[in-house]
Amino acid sequence: MENYYSNGQVLQLGIKLGEPILISPAEETKRELYFLSNRDNVLSNGKGNEQAGEVIKNLAKVFVRYYPLAGRLIISPAGRLMVGCNGEGVAFVVAEANCALSELGDMTKPDTERLGNILEMPLVAAQFKCGGFSLGLCMNHCLFDRIAAMEFVNSWAETARGLALSIPPFSDRTILKSRNPPKVEYPHQELAEIKDRSNSMDLYKNNELLYNSFCLDADKIEKLKAKAIGDGVLKKWTTFETLSSFVWIARTKALSMLPDQQTKLLFAVDMRAKIDPPLPKGYFGNGIMSAHLICRAGEIVEKPLSFTVGLIQDAIKMVTESDVGSAIDYFETKRTQPSLACTILMST
Repeated sequence: MENYYSNGQVLQLGIKLGEPILISPAEETKRELYFLSNRDNVLSNGKGNEQAGEVIKNLAKVFVRYYPLAGRLIISPAGRLMVGCNGEGVAFVVAEANCALSELGDMTKPDTERLGNILEMPLVAAQFKCGGFSLGLCMNHCLFDRIAAMEFVNSWAETARGLALSIPPFSDRTILKSRNPPKVEYPHQELAEIKDRSNSMDLYKNNELLYNSFCLDADKIEKLKAKAIGDGVLKKWTTFETLSSFVWIARTKALSMLPDQQTKLLFAVDMRAKIDPPLPKGYFGNGIMSAHLICRAGEIVEKPLSFTVGLIQDAIKMVTESDVGSAIDYFETKRTQPSLACTILMST
């Protein structure tokens, strides 16, 4: 494996993989079919060995509280995606690298060849000559959203330090069960199929995709924000709204969409505090809704930045308690996933 220093020199990175081991909960846990809600259906020198051992030991401990993670995804007789909580555990590999972490250089560019195989990789702790180690893990979105995933990682770290969990997991997802009978109150266009009249999807089939990272410093962000309010239409705005608008406009131009081509923007909104009662603190599951907006490509490209920012603000306001309940019930009746034709998905 090669990695590049900032001066263009190449580091030959060697990784020695240990034998995979299976990490199961340190104590007996519930044996059950674990309910997943409709919102979960989304798709120092010389101490390295000791550190890896602590990581493994404390993963087993934290699994006691997060016991569904040690189970297996199954389809129930009723056709629902659930977790078979059997305590089988997860595969874990300890690896050794032939360099120090500081020698790795620029790590911001993704390794696209290996990203495609990430689901085949077990949990990996790589030890470096400097005594540090990196942790690589892959999580299934049906078990976590971003907030819950980071709470799990923090819980793992707190367990390793011998601390009590600052945010214990709340694991009962039946609080987001659909109503009986279901009550669909909105059309839920976030799932709508858009006809690709611009043949923009052909670009993905016929061309090799290049991956890169673009870093916008505070000065560039402020310039974008100033542009967004330049016409005096907006009273308030956020960095997310401004950047999402900028990226949507840039992508629409790059794909050369026809002026009357419908295009969709999807992004996640935290619904934890938008329902009554709010989701409990530490809710261990997906507590997000897909906010959306559909617009003609011509409007996005031709109108000022404030227009698109305003659309995003309106889409956020549409995520209400009634919209959340309607979306959960809609999925109960339709069992469908959002169409991504002519769609950009923004994530934070």
